Amino acid sequence: MLAYVNPFCAKKMMFYKNRITFVKVVFILELRVENKNGKKHIFDAFRQKWVVLTPEEGVRQQFCQFLVDVKSYPQVCIANECTLPINGQLQRCDTVVYSKSHPVMLVEYKAPTVKITQDVINQALRYNTQLHVPYLVVTNGIDTYCFVINYQTLKATPLTDIPEYRLL
Repeated sequence: MLAYVNPFCAKKMMFYKNRITFVKVVFILELRVENKNGKKHIFDAFRQKWVVLTPEEGVRQQFCQFLVDVKSYPQVCIANECTLPINGQLQRCDTVVYSKSHPVMLVEYKAPTVKITQDVINQALRYNTQLHVPYLVVTNGIDTYCFVINYQTLKATPLTDIPEYRLL
């Protein structure tokens, strides 16, 4: 096991220019990491399997653990790597959060070196054409954006915090 400081775990989140900034505090997240065939693998407790530890996968694991540990999301309500039919092709969205068997949040991850641009947000919005979730999150582990979507006005409003599970 390796211990990491989870950048998502914070006592306070600050909001600046539609971006959620997590103030780092000491929070140790123990991740199971092993070398297999010359590559680092991490155990994904949500999928119950070992996966290659890419920079994007590291962001996914930390953010999902943040949802469970800080925002009280039940682990069983978080699904990673969900397959969706989009424009006749199967696409994989990164994470879907469910409440009462209905999808309520879609999360798109990027590696920390990838800037969150309108194209990245558009990618998450394309996935959402199938799910119609009220909450959309895009993060690279450094910059995190959370939106609530109003389907009557077709507007996405930025939030100042990731909602707690009980508020979904």
